[in-house]
Amino acid sequence: MENIYDSSNIQILEGLEAVKKRPGMFIGSTGPRGLHHLVWEIIDNSVDEALAGYASSIDIRILDGEIIEVTDDGRGIPVDNHPKTNLPAVETILTTLHAGGKFDNKTYKVSGGLHGVGASVVNALSEWFEVEIHRDGVEYYQRYEQGVTQCQLENRGKTDKTGTRITFKADTSVFKECSVYDYETLRVRIQQMAFLNKGITFRLSDQRQNDGPSDTYHYDGGVKEYVEFLNKNKEVLHEAVIFAEGESEDIQVEVAMQYNNGFSQNIFPFTNNIHNPEGGTHDEGFRMTLTRVLNNYGKNNQLFKKDESLLGDDTREGLTAIISVKHPDPQFEGQTKGKLGSTEVRKIVAGILSEGLERFLLENPQPAKIIIEKALLASRARLAAKKAREATRRKSPLDGLGFASKLADCREKDPSKAELYIVEGDSAGGSAKQGRDSGFQAILPLRGKVLNVEKARLDKILANKEILSMITAFGTGIGDEFNVDLSRYHKVVIMTDADVDGAHIRTLLLTFLFRYMRPLIERGYVYIAQPPLYKLQQGKYVDYAFTEAEMEEKQKALSKRAQTQRYKGLGEMNPDQLWETTMNPTNRTLLKVTMEDAMDADHVFSMLMGDDVEPRRDFIQKNAAYAKNLDI
Repeated sequence: MENIYDSSNIQILEGLEAVKKRPGMFIGSTGPRGLHHLVWEIIDNSVDEALAGYASSIDIRILDGEIIEVTDDGRGIPVDNHPKTNLPAVETILTTLHAGGKFDNKTYKVSGGLHGVGASVVNALSEWFEVEIHRDGVEYYQRYEQGVTQCQLENRGKTDKTGTRITFKADTSVFKECSVYDYETLRVRIQQMAFLNKGITFRLSDQRQNDGPSDTYHYDGGVKEYVEFLNKNKEVLHEAVIFAEGESEDIQVEVAMQYNNGFSQNIFPFTNNIHNPEGGTHDEGFRMTLTRVLNNYGKNNQLFKKDESLLGDDTREGLTAIISVKHPDPQFEGQTKGKLGSTEVRKIVAGILSEGLERFLLENPQPAKIIIEKALLASRARLAAKKAREATRRKSPLDGLGFASKLADCREKDPSKAELYIVEGDSAGGSAKQGRDSGFQAILPLRGKVLNVEKARLDKILANKEILSMITAFGTGIGDEFNVDLSRYHKVVIMTDADVDGAHIRTLLLTFLFRYMRPLIERGYVYIAQPPLYKLQQGKYVDYAFTEAEMEEKQKALSKRAQTQRYKGLGEMNPDQLWETTMNPTNRTLLKVTMEDAMDADHVFSMLMGDDVEPRRDFIQKNAAYAKNLDI
């Protein structure tokens, strides 16, 4: 029997005043992330309608004036009067916090939205908000301003369509920092939602200008196609994506996985379309089962030597996987939904994956053998790396390895106050050592080429002296022994020259940190220094410019007699200049490296640093027009 979706499904908890007073509590921030979060909330409601089986397409348009329009072909929001408010259900939903159809587990089986918060919060934080509903053969309309109803629900006559269209303009008095939507941010997230919800069509178009970009996404293969997309720039070890799906206790599970010839693991768990970067019980069930099934297969088919077995890291080397769980009532650890805590999910994921993976291995003996052989190579490399890793496990980073001559440590022992500058070459290292405040600033000069870890296994990585120096300096360990809480510095600053070589070294360092010390980035410990490009001098007056535009502006303010010097490297600055422009906390500019989207970052790192030349060439050709002043 079909569930009835009307005003009786709508439960009320409280009003909207709290949203206006503390918007950050509801959408995370009033910066770019919060602005785009408004769009996600409206799209989530349409996705929930599609997951319930009532909608098949969702259209998102960015209109002139930074106006967002989201249209779906679902049932339409209920319009009958709500028994408690005596107002139309749509008005109750849009003007009352925690009023929605997400609480009774009947109207919607699963929900990715914020449990009824979404649409009302968007309404409260919008300059104006309009809703158009096509339901039961009638078109309805209502308008709100700053969350306040401007007119009664209007009957606009007959319609042969069903669905909801919501149009809103974010309140610029709330979003002072940013009120402009970024098309690429919307596109990446919408494509991800299309992968995670197979069969739903998403259309995105930018109509702020003529011939603006537009994209349509529809994936019948769902998470299988997602894995293929993530592995697009990598050499895969088996063509067919391993796939397992099933349902138990009203919890739906989909797992897709495929091995490539790389060395990093990329496992992305989701609950109700929300990425869980810290994992959780679905991730635990996946990892535990993967290790057990591969060990059993290897032993049963005599692929192991005597006493040989695989550990978890061995089985995940070169693996790309998506774990997608749809749960009617998920429990998360923390407000950010970063980690799934529902204990029953671990066993359900384990059972569904075990059956699917065992079937794949039995039906595909050749790919199965290749997978086991790759894991065995990883296992042997792990043992070979053990001695090298032990060299990084020292009470003091000044012990042995000739390390004392490299690291100029600081006196500060409190990691939250200590900074480590990683600089290239002896010249820059010398200036940095002399110019720093040795009380809290440590300097680590790199004297040789940093290894491209995208093309190397851990044992080779640990044989690289420059990487070994960094691991030892950080104090965190590496691999399965990595512990971000042991970091000796809560500011790790990459300070390289402002030229092509400097950019290359910076990319190599970020690749290493992203692949092997990702929690340092997630904690916000990694920064990029911004040294000036130019020095301007007129008599005794000295000033600095960090961009060519700034240099030209400052030149105009000075007479023509002003001398301009472009720094080719940090070593050209004397210690006082380096301190004043780049290291002095009062004056410097540091860029924090963030993990906004690990999947997108993985895609870019693989493309720029991997073996496949074609995607890299396409990227360079496409973006060459944006490259300026790489090396003058």
